[in-house]
Amino acid sequence: MGFDKTGFLKQLQTRKEQIDRSLLGFLPVDVYPPIIHEAMYYAVSNGGKRLRPIMVVEGARLAGIPADSVMLTACAIEMIHCYSLVHDDLPSMDDDDLRRGKPTCHIVYGEAAAVLTGDALLSRAFELMAANASVSGVTPQAAVEMIGEVAVAIGSTGMIGGQVLDLQWEGQQIPFSDLQRLHLLKTGALFRASLRSGAILGGMEAQQLQDLTDYARHFGLAFQITDDILDVCGEEEIIGKPVGSDQKNAKTTYVSLFGLKGALDMARQSVEQCMASLRGFGDEADFLRDLARFTLFRQS
Repeated sequence: MGFDKTGFLKQLQTRKEQIDRSLLGFLPVDVYPPIIHEAMYYAVSNGGKRLRPIMVVEGARLAGIPADSVMLTACAIEMIHCYSLVHDDLPSMDDDDLRRGKPTCHIVYGEAAAVLTGDALLSRAFELMAANASVSGVTPQAAVEMIGEVAVAIGSTGMIGGQVLDLQWEGQQIPFSDLQRLHLLKTGALFRASLRSGAILGGMEAQQLQDLTDYARHFGLAFQITDDILDVCGEEEIIGKPVGSDQKNAKTTYVSLFGLKGALDMARQSVEQCMASLRGFGDEADFLRDLARFTLFRQS
């Protein structure tokens, strides 16, 4: 089956706009002290594809409940993602000056405020996830399970663990197995939690939930590999950050290990594995299929 990139981008934009309408409304505004709330808004509102909250909604839809039932959690997970980017950009981490084409949070508000902005976004995210327990169609038990899922995914054995490994290996050649482990934690863990969270809130049965877990694992790898490719041959004005930052930070990537062609072949293999993971679903999972294909065509 061919990939209709134009049609898919329209679907993706519609879903992104749905997320954005809710996301900014969940941020505190006109609240004292103003500087931290301005910085939170800045960190969340400066673009982004909103893939993780979209995956929350898709997991819920496949489980049979509407987007409104999980929008609190979808927006919470995007706040977590934005917090991780604010901290990633810090001078003590990747030391980046641009994010999505705009000055990074610490450049605008200072390093200390950026640290606190990330902390505040993380705290707000857990407020929203807890509030999802009272939404019609979601059981408190499912909400508690989902919160535990997210907490593990972003903790020391998940996303933060991956960030630690990323710093630990900086300037060194990473063996392939360790590179995969790093990205399964740093990038993949939140993708898995996103898709699983929506499905858990919708009460999805175990086998389908496992299939979505497999999909998210392979999707995260495909996304990271193409991210490495874009860091080498992307266009700065499109990807919204400096090209070559991985090389500047002496990071091992799929491209540095296998070359551009080898990395692209690996990305294609990961997309094929995404498709295989969805064999138990029908047409209702076509958006997820196209989302995996899109990783091979994305420019940012």
